[in-house]
Amino acid sequence: MDPTVSIVTPSYNQERYIAEAIGSVLRQEGEFELEHVVIDGASTDGTVEILKRYEERVRGGEWAGRCRGIRFRWVSEVDRGQSAAIGKGFGMTGGQFCSWLNSDDTLLPGAIDGVLDTFRRNPEAGLVYGQVHFSDVSGRTVAEVETGPTDYEGLATLNLICQPGAFFRREAWDAVGGLDENLQYTMDHDLWIRIAARFPLVFLPKPLATYRLHGESKTGADRHAVAFQEETLRVIQSHYGRAPLNRVYGYSVRKIQELFPSGWSEANLLVVAPSFLLTLWEYLRRNRGVRREDLQMIRVGNLRKMFRERVSFRRDSQS
Repeated sequence: MDPTVSIVTPSYNQERYIAEAIGSVLRQEGEFELEHVVIDGASTDGTVEILKRYEERVRGGEWAGRCRGIRFRWVSEVDRGQSAAIGKGFGMTGGQFCSWLNSDDTLLPGAIDGVLDTFRRNPEAGLVYGQVHFSDVSGRTVAEVETGPTDYEGLATLNLICQPGAFFRREAWDAVGGLDENLQYTMDHDLWIRIAARFPLVFLPKPLATYRLHGESKTGADRHAVAFQEETLRVIQSHYGRAPLNRVYGYSVRKIQELFPSGWSEANLLVVAPSFLLTLWEYLRRNRGVRREDLQMIRVGNLRKMFRERVSFRRDSQS
């Protein structure tokens, strides 16, 4: 029997991008059944009209023959936020392999076929993830997201799993209880940690998706940076019982940057000095001492890796 892949797209007022997201899913090819469900949070723009058009096009057989079969459904109603919308979507689907694709991101051609082949070669894997490209508002690739092999311990210090390029077994989703609906920014990172604690993770060194950078989404603006870092620290402390040094530093930098005019770089000396002082205080307060894991990280070769400048929080489209 051919496998079934379930893709859920949470959306809210994303008429500018959602057609591109849907099209990237429906154009996937391979020996699998595909079901795509869009959970819209009662959008007031033109999103619903776009969803109706795609529903008609799928019924008309426009993408027939690309895979073993396509089912496209959508709902538009007030919901309890992004995590709840994603959970609702997976509750409406039955695929053995799952992913969610935000309404401003896209899958790259051949992504699903490559992921399923990797799952077949790694029958114990709970999650397969690949490379992801950053794109701008026009969809042009501007950089590559930092991804790479990781495991449960690695996820404490660096999240090398970029959500649009991550697929998981339904078995793994059910085993860990799905997303934590109380989280606003790091629900994916929290899910990866819980899956990694029980199942192997497999990195596929192949571009699977694009991740759009823009300022309209809930974490696309600087005003969300501190909240993101705070939630990240809370999630990591809940799982690992510690606050890694580099995570505390990221949080401290964002807190200090709030005190200065918008756009001040974290490399500015007026930001760096108080950031290190706040890091020391927060680290000792949260860990009640120095952790052995962090002493092992503090090597000359690791310092740049620990504190390198990079996109410090991921942008998810609020549903």
